[in-house]
Amino acid sequence: MSGEGTERTHPAVERVESALLAAGVEPRVRWFEAATPTAVSAAAELGVEVGAIANSLVFTIDGEPLLVMTSGAHRVDTAYLGEQLGGRIRRADPETVKSATGQTIGGVAPVGHPAPLRTVVDVALAGYPEVWAAAGHPHTVFPTTFAELVRLTGGAPGAVEPSATDASATEA
Repeated sequence: MSGEGTERTHPAVERVESALLAAGVEPRVRWFEAATPTAVSAAAELGVEVGAIANSLVFTIDGEPLLVMTSGAHRVDTAYLGEQLGGRIRRADPETVKSATGQTIGGVAPVGHPAPLRTVVDVALAGYPEVWAAAGHPHTVFPTTFAELVRLTGGAPGAVEPSATDASATEA
């Protein structure tokens, strides 16, 4: 997982580590040899269920950035989530993601952004004792918990798809 030739520093990762420290969390960033830009690739690298990967997806709601921390086992139902939040949700383009987070798609962390983002944290992540989120670069992740993710982001726990409100613990 953590090879000798892998770059060990990056400005976006340093901002994530600083944000974690400021929140009282010891940053335990793990670097990978290869990029793990998807939940499936990160889960395989870590040896965990794909549902334990906290995907950071950036959308816009009525033109404003919205960060959705979703379980790797789920797809965000934008119509459903927009209905829950009272607005229209669209996937953000790469420029909006970079502007809102200071990070690139494939490595967006839940923290370390230029300014706080409105955030929704998928309640399905509560079904895992430990979840893994990107740490600002496609080669990095860090461990956390559902409760800590909600606290770190100032996010609102919520379902990101209709089935998630039913029995998220049965999904893998």
